Amino acid sequence: MSGRSRWMPLIQAILIANAVLVLAPMVFMGLSAFKTTREIFQHPLGLPAVWSLDNFSRVWVEARFARYIQNSVMVTAASLALILAFGAMAGYALGRFRFRGNDFLYLYFLSGLMLPIRLAIIPLFIQMRNLNLLDTLWSLILIYAASGLPSAIFILTGFFRTLPADLDSAARIDGAGEWTIFARVMLPLVRPALVIVTVYNLIPIWNDFFFPLVFIQSDHLKTLPLGMTAFFGQYYTDWATLFAGLTLAAIPVVALYVVLSQHFIRGLTAGAVKG
Repeated sequence: MSGRSRWMPLIQAILIANAVLVLAPMVFMGLSAFKTTREIFQHPLGLPAVWSLDNFSRVWVEARFARYIQNSVMVTAASLALILAFGAMAGYALGRFRFRGNDFLYLYFLSGLMLPIRLAIIPLFIQMRNLNLLDTLWSLILIYAASGLPSAIFILTGFFRTLPADLDSAARIDGAGEWTIFARVMLPLVRPALVIVTVYNLIPIWNDFFFPLVFIQSDHLKTLPLGMTAFFGQYYTDWATLFAGLTLAAIPVVALYVVLSQHFIRGLTAGAVKG
């Protein structure tokens, strides 16, 4: 028996244990969404006595769930669009062209990975106030885009540097301009990297509670994590409705994650076959 085969059962056991640790809270959340608050505390790990959808209907009506999910979708989509657009253009310039200051610019962008943006919350608040962006969705979109750009540039620059130089040279000989080379030749080849950037930034933006709490005051502008605080009271918390809201909030992200994961694996497999 080879060394790899000898360790395979242990590796599989660790992977299964990791999968259980990741999936168990989601299963608990989904089951609790169908229970009453009393039932959650009496039988936290049991199945619901009645599979009722009352908690979901209460979340949709009482918590203005449709408005919150609309705000979350708008903020997440706009932030990811800015991250992908500017990250791809910066990564293309840094990865495909050698010019004075190339390394300095690359390290400057990477420095954003080392500094937690939450440390600059007071300067950010003052800047948003001066720009009259407080209590608007644009305050969240700009902050999320700025915080996601360093990782996007880091990932995309590495992918652009691995592409053969003959590709853009052949396109230039055929008369293609720089924008055509970028948009129609290079960008489709780094599609797996774009998926990685999307997945990497999607979940933190969708689940963020801190920045909406600081910059959003109006109820109709709240995102999902901030809107779910409506079920937290000073003396009582409606856990059943809260779990129903969290379950509904997790469905779009999980579905999108599954779809993007399939595209990511397909892109890597195609690249491996082409060699």
